[in-house]
Amino acid sequence: MPANLTPDYRSAEQRFRAARSIPERLAALQEMLSTIPKHKGTEKMQADIKSRIARLRDSSRRKSGTVRQKPFWQVDREGAGQIALAGLPNSGKSSLLRAMSNATPEVADYPFTTRAPVPGMVLYQNVQMQVLDLPPLAPDRTPPWVRILLKGADAIIFQVDLGSDDVLEDTEAALAELGTYQLRLEPYRLYAGRTDDGTEDDEEYWVDLGDDEGYATDPSEVPSGHTRKPALVVAAKADDPDAPTRLQLLKEVLAGTPVHDLPVMLVSAHSGQGLDGLRRALFNLLGVIRVYTKAPGKKPDLNAPFVLPKGATVLDAARAIHKDFARTLRHAKVWGNNVYDGQMVNRDHVLEDEDVIELHV
Repeated sequence: MPANLTPDYRSAEQRFRAARSIPERLAALQEMLSTIPKHKGTEKMQADIKSRIARLRDSSRRKSGTVRQKPFWQVDREGAGQIALAGLPNSGKSSLLRAMSNATPEVADYPFTTRAPVPGMVLYQNVQMQVLDLPPLAPDRTPPWVRILLKGADAIIFQVDLGSDDVLEDTEAALAELGTYQLRLEPYRLYAGRTDDGTEDDEEYWVDLGDDEGYATDPSEVPSGHTRKPALVVAAKADDPDAPTRLQLLKEVLAGTPVHDLPVMLVSAHSGQGLDGLRRALFNLLGVIRVYTKAPGKKPDLNAPFVLPKGATVLDAARAIHKDFARTLRHAKVWGNNVYDGQMVNRDHVLEDEDVIELHV
């Protein structure tokens, strides 16, 4: 049976031949393995690639006196949290990250442009959040490390392409791949409310998330071995003339899938539609609050908040500011929405977003 090797495989093979370091060779081999057609005619080639990967890893471990290098795909966390951007081939993930952050991922009109994770810092008010653009979800073509990054992220964006006539088929294929990852994507409470300038928020949420805080699913209902992740669906290229029709069809496809109850946000990287609302939604998705500090008799610094998990207490804030403060803390004063200005509180007082605290140690 002929191998019928794809252009992506040929490209990865060329990079392997040109590679000069073990990490470069390993990256190329892993991409070759993920892009090679999976059928009987390539079984020996697949086995050979796996054998070469194993030999290179053994060689790397045997080298003495060298510091163990982290995998090329491992990305150190930065900011308030890490959000993984997963989706269809050529769905505009890289364009979205470019429009929202300082990142400059490669953007092209052909699929599988993204071959390694590309981090970008997205700013919401005075908080930086890290968004990772990942290779697309496609059966037998997604690198195995994508699963690791999705499981390790704090939240997930599942992106679909309203500008494509194939959005239904592509979405079904991407969901089939995602379904093998043992992930439970769940809606975290997102509040649309008002925009930053006080006007009504017109972002479209076509799923009623109810009034419950936190995850929508009881932990006992999650299958054994599955990892729960807060998530939302981003419908990109919403300014396409046929986007409304495709959206209605997409809702029918999503029904009964792992993402059927997630909120859907309409965005366009080209026009900027929905990007401000998406920044707010990502902040809410992380489940964090901002806490500001002040010294007695001084004004607070509102440009540099401490970012803490929802439900954090005064003691948690003291520990984040300085480990010794948690030991010597006597009480605190708080300014915020649910207290009167300068209210004295004890160590276990639960803080709210944008509270200002004055620690007394």
